[in-house]
Amino acid sequence: MSQHLPSGPTFEGRRLPRPGEEVVDQGLGFDLDTLVSRRRLLGLFGLGAAGLGLAACGGGSGTSTVASSSSSAALAVAGEIPDETAGPYPGDGSNGPDVLEQSGIVRSDIRSSFGDLSGTAEGVPMTLQLTISDLANGGAPFEGVAVYVWHCTREGGYSLYSEGITDQNYLRGVQVADAAGTVTFTSVFPACYSGRWPHVHVEVHPDQASITDSANAIATSQVALPQEVCDTVYATPGYEASVSNLARVSLDGDNVFGDDSGASQLATVTGDVRGGYIVTLAVGVDTTTTPTGGGTAPGGDGAPSGAPGGGPGGAPPAPPA
Repeated sequence: MSQHLPSGPTFEGRRLPRPGEEVVDQGLGFDLDTLVSRRRLLGLFGLGAAGLGLAACGGGSGTSTVASSSSSAALAVAGEIPDETAGPYPGDGSNGPDVLEQSGIVRSDIRSSFGDLSGTAEGVPMTLQLTISDLANGGAPFEGVAVYVWHCTREGGYSLYSEGITDQNYLRGVQVADAAGTVTFTSVFPACYSGRWPHVHVEVHPDQASITDSANAIATSQVALPQEVCDTVYATPGYEASVSNLARVSLDGDNVFGDDSGASQLATVTGDVRGGYIVTLAVGVDTTTTPTGGGTAPGGDGAPSGAPGGGPGGAPPAPPA
């Protein structure tokens, strides 16, 4: 019996829905099915702050495309985001404090402490938007997963652990992915502390009910921040220690991102110091693989000392009086 072949131009054995256009212009559905490299699509898709409309990409200008958080567009990813250590300061119960069991942890603005604690982290405004894709389901938006993020202050310390801020739980929060697989957090740009490239920690759970046990995480990884943006932010007041710390590290030499220079973890960033930055990343999660991330890395993840589980590198400066 003869095999029926698709008529017209094809790519990987499938008919192009837009025969007159290039492969990268075949539409979001086609791109997600083939899981085209994220870097080839950065000029086509991106997520911006809520309220921004879909914007066209400028040719060769390095300008990112942005879309509102309610858009159905999603970043296509090449594969699963690498599993990484949660570091010594996760706050998820795996190493001391556990904010994931506290009422109020599900929130979008993570700049202030919640519950019985008070205090607000200062720094250059940052909107973090992550688009989670379900690779076990053809790269479809992973609606309903609970995403926990945390990162250091502009001084380089972690709430609940670092000296002077053990009585704070800011810069930690959970959001549940919407129909587009998107979660959005309002925060401040993190510091560069000694021994590590600037980053944000991410932990993905199957749903909101699962967040009370860190062992339920289906992915644990980190988001790398681009050097050009870091250089600009660290020139502003409050980030003085980050200038010299950043000069002593590199993305290639980082003990987390160095194996591939953060190829699938390096965020796209738009904005400026005055209006704040929008940090976006596509996060592919494959539930058919066994998670290997989480826990504390040997040597303390290159984390600042001065807290339980701290590793090499200078202690984070005490917060301003």
